[in-house]
Amino acid sequence: MGMRRRTNESSLTGFILLGFSDHPRLQKALFLTILILYLLTIMGNTTIILVSHLDPKLHMPMYFFLSHLSFLDLCFTSSVIPQLLVNLWDPRETITYGGCIVQLYVSHALGATECVLLAVMSYDRYVAVCRPLHYTVLMHPRLCKILASLAWLSGVATTLVQSTLTLQLPFCGHRQVDHFICEVPVLIKLSCKDTTFNEAELFVASILFLVVPVSFILVSYGYIAQAVLQIKSTSGRQKAFGTCSSHLMVVIVFYGTIIFMYLQPAKSKYKDQGKFVSLFYTVVTPMLNPLIYTLRNKEFKGALKKVLGNILGINFT
Repeated sequence: MGMRRRTNESSLTGFILLGFSDHPRLQKALFLTILILYLLTIMGNTTIILVSHLDPKLHMPMYFFLSHLSFLDLCFTSSVIPQLLVNLWDPRETITYGGCIVQLYVSHALGATECVLLAVMSYDRYVAVCRPLHYTVLMHPRLCKILASLAWLSGVATTLVQSTLTLQLPFCGHRQVDHFICEVPVLIKLSCKDTTFNEAELFVASILFLVVPVSFILVSYGYIAQAVLQIKSTSGRQKAFGTCSSHLMVVIVFYGTIIFMYLQPAKSKYKDQGKFVSLFYTVVTPMLNPLIYTLRNKEFKGALKKVLGNILGINFT
């Protein structure tokens, strides 16, 4: 009876997210920095969604998937950053058990969805470069919707399994989470029972949603590199590379940080560094994505000027 009471204590009182409490002088500076980055994330990703929808010239598979990526980033950051800002400002740094559950399910589902979506986008770039004459036939709207739906459904499916298994672990009254977010690895680390099965399941899921998509992306870019090298003109090579470089940069930034977090034992001593890695892919990466795509994309910048011109009644040409 005593064990059950201790096991359920966290569900009654919630958790304490320690976050960056070891660096009290850093917290106020982090609050301001993260707030600015969050506002930039909202502005940048909302702009991509609106411009891609309003300009008919951008009604293409590439911008269809890019809109989904921007929507993902908006939802992902909004599931994490508001609570993080509250905890950075409020010395109590608490989160309710229900709030932790919602954050766990939502952020995990969106993160897994993005892993699959980036692989889908690499296939789109492969078709655009390697099969340009058949691009509109192969990447027809129905297929694009199916691929996007597959990404979303796979993300929801994995979080239903992983998050549910994690929440069934007894925490035995442990309330202090040495992190700023309720994530699967940090909650596994908090459990007072043997977590070998959960760690094995997390590792298998990490292989499916990290290693497999990355391998698919590498194969796609292997074919893309072959096709680009066969183009004789320098301008042709630059144009082909330009269609892929933005996506490739996003892939490197996203996977480079998230693989560090998930492809190691949940109770690894290096998890102390995990919060700083999580901060990067939670706050910085969603802000960088719209910048990477817009600053290197003349087509999108032209569409943005056109949309702004129509709204403001100004001719930017």
